[in-house]
Amino acid sequence: MLAIIILVIAFLLDGILTNYLSFLPGDLTIFTPLLTLTALLIIYPLYRKKEKKYYLTVIIVGLLYDLFYTNLLFLNAILFFTCGLVIKVIYKYVDFSFIKSILLTILIITIYESLFALVIVIFNLVPMSLERLVYKISHSLLLNIIFADVCYLIIKFIPKKYKRINLN
Repeated sequence: MLAIIILVIAFLLDGILTNYLSFLPGDLTIFTPLLTLTALLIIYPLYRKKEKKYYLTVIIVGLLYDLFYTNLLFLNAILFFTCGLVIKVIYKYVDFSFIKSILLTILIITIYESLFALVIVIFNLVPMSLERLVYKISHSLLLNIIFADVCYLIIKFIPKKYKRINLN
């Protein structure tokens, strides 16, 4: 239940922040939201022994993200699923902690934005350069790291009787 609450909040914040922040190259905003993707990273420990349910959640959230925000049906579902696979592999070898949540957020955003740029280049949707990719990644990090840390702290300080995992 906590995972769904975090995902819904992240999903709604993505929509709200997208409407109020400008996203044209050259703008001064450093708060480009990818909160839904960050939430998928943070909630994985809540699905530790229910991986099929996690992947189903990731695909559904990706489809909803496509329907509500991007109008590119199945693109984000595939990209979120790919990031979900990477998240699973990462959590297999890394214990979750406050500092590691920052590093993992940076890694997942970089992977997502790189895959998205690759699709844009392959299908020649809009002009994409390495400079634009670095710009998108760098301008996505601050807000998403803050969100990841807040979610981590919320999960960490919930009483143990309400959660099934223990974060370091």
